[in-house]
Amino acid sequence: MAEDSAQQSSRERHTRATAADVMRPALTTVEANAHLAAAAYLMKHAGEMALVVVDDERASRPIGLITDADITRAVADGKDVNQVRIHDLMTADPTVITATTSIHEAARVMVTGHFRHLPVVGDSGVVGMVDIADICRALLNSLDG
Repeated sequence: MAEDSAQQSSRERHTRATAADVMRPALTTVEANAHLAAAAYLMKHAGEMALVVVDDERASRPIGLITDADITRAVADGKDVNQVRIHDLMTADPTVITATTSIHEAARVMVTGHFRHLPVVGDSGVVGMVDIADICRALLNSLDG
């Protein structure tokens, strides 16, 4: 009986998991006027697959998102990564979630929007990032209970 209760409690804890439970808080950002080579450099050294694009005036609010896939497409199209600016290829006004967004809702947003990355925002601006692997891991953990 106690074992069943412990399993149920563990399952409830996982099903109530939020973006705050899985997000990476140390977020690397980049400015829209930087070139793609700078974004690629930052991604490599930060170990990130996406960067939140900010501007000088609202440095804490995301104005865009640039991903490794955006850079790959530019290179495959023969574009010069030292000439092309991030604002030319970024996804402007990205869909964002909050730290209290449930894992299930984040997954729903990712699937319906075909997103692999979601910036997490709070009152002070960008507080982290979740990616599809973070969400999948959390959902699998909720199944393992």
